[in-house]
Amino acid sequence: MNIKKQIKEYIATQPEPKRSNMQVLHKRMLQVFPKCKLWFLDGRDDKGKIVSNPNIGYGFYTIKYSDGTNREFYQIGLSANTTGISVYIMGIKDKTYLAQTYGKKIGKASVSGYCIKFKTLEDINMDILELAIRYGIEATTE
Repeated sequence: MNIKKQIKEYIATQPEPKRSNMQVLHKRMLQVFPKCKLWFLDGRDDKGKIVSNPNIGYGFYTIKYSDGTNREFYQIGLSANTTGISVYIMGIKDKTYLAQTYGKKIGKASVSGYCIKFKTLEDINMDILELAIRYGIEATTE
């Protein structure tokens, strides 16, 4: 199955209003980042055990580990969670930046070192979310 189809099916399985909100976010991501590499991670490890929620990924960057190995991963992630939606902004070195810069402006959301979690799009300022996403893309573009 191709990635676009997996993403479409994943979004379609979500209950409303999460489904509509994820469709809006997915479309917006493709407008912000039109030529990005798409990812779909089903949340399972190599043994098939569920270890996380499924994730839609956008873009890619290289994670460089201290042992000299490298791994490609997405720059921005989108995932449904039990209470709403999570947007992951990967690869930011300063784990206080998102909360300090966008936390008070974004609306009713939980902002951590790399994750912005909210219940519905109505709870947040989409323009501020987009600024955070754009920052994450710029910070991890090689």
